[in-house]
Amino acid sequence: MIRYFTAGESHGPALSAIVEGLPAGMPLSPEDIDNELARRQQGYGRGGRMKIETDRAQVLSGVRFGSTIGSPVTLQISNRDWQNWTTRMAQFDKPQEEIPAISIPRPGHADLTGMIKYGFNDIRPVIERASARETAARVAACSLAKTFLRHAGIQIGSYVSAIGPADGTADPALLDNLLAHGAADLSREADTSCVRMLTKTDEKKAVAAIDKAKEDGDTLGGIIELFITGVPMGLGTYVQHDRRLDAALAAALISIQAVKGVEIGTAFDNARKPGSQVHDEMFIAGSGSPARNTNRAGGLEGSMSNGEVIHLRAAMKPIATLMSPLHSFDVTSMEAHLSHIERSDTCAVPACSVIAEAVVAPVLANALLEKTGGDHFEEVLDRLDAYRKEIDAKFRN
Repeated sequence: MIRYFTAGESHGPALSAIVEGLPAGMPLSPEDIDNELARRQQGYGRGGRMKIETDRAQVLSGVRFGSTIGSPVTLQISNRDWQNWTTRMAQFDKPQEEIPAISIPRPGHADLTGMIKYGFNDIRPVIERASARETAARVAACSLAKTFLRHAGIQIGSYVSAIGPADGTADPALLDNLLAHGAADLSREADTSCVRMLTKTDEKKAVAAIDKAKEDGDTLGGIIELFITGVPMGLGTYVQHDRRLDAALAAALISIQAVKGVEIGTAFDNARKPGSQVHDEMFIAGSGSPARNTNRAGGLEGSMSNGEVIHLRAAMKPIATLMSPLHSFDVTSMEAHLSHIERSDTCAVPACSVIAEAVVAPVLANALLEKTGGDHFEEVLDRLDAYRKEIDAKFRN
């Protein structure tokens, strides 16, 4: 099964990742990784760091002649900003000059709790690893699983449906049209917008909200809509809690820095309605296969994929660093103080939507591998094709 680990600090020399469990023989190109990294760096409201970095991944192991070889894939992304932090983030020799400790935590960040938990007298080590800069390594690592799924006919796409007060919820007909040939079309359309919304009217509202927040020294969060197409019926299981596909997808999304809520389908709206207005009725289509007119369950029933489009929603809170800081205190003097200011974004919701696409990919890939098995990529594809035909045959009979 696929698993990955990341390492590195926000202002250290590099970020790195190790990805284990990919079957041998999967085609892979540098663009499969670097295009996802470039998408993560885009978006209106990003801060100065994105003007410094141009993320590219160096593959150090696990690939030969453009294909995976079954061994762990090692990736490294250099931090160009490291040259400005070699003294403050020195790894061994402590600088002779004094490096001021950060002792004022930011409300909404890992600062205070991380400092207490790990016994630091300086918040800097917490800032470095808790930073969303780590997601560059995650996007690189997860792009391999996303490539795996794409070759298997499974596509992941997203758009932003809200930034702060600006609502950009897409018209259902527009969404259906974009998803008709796969979720990648949805992402390509969203990528043409600086806020990843689907209409120019919604984009203008979001840009205006971001500008206002920046002027006020404030930050904005938002809502991400995620869609996965081409998923066959029967991935995941109801048998054990730790193998439930819905739980794994939700966990992957909530693991993203600043994401505080996850919804499957129209879950919260469903909770206010009777079952007769919630559950997706089943019909027999002209082809003889099951069909549904609605997808309120978000493509997941009984913790398994039901053959419909998987629809997930993630809520990202506003970034914790405000240029007009909130009230805090100095942990050294225990006196009231305005919170620490660290270089940051005004809004990173568009970037977060790309990260969301990435982190669900290994979850789906593992659910697929659990169903098909296989050590070589062609073996996996053959077994998936046989499974799809088996499903079709059941309903034709």
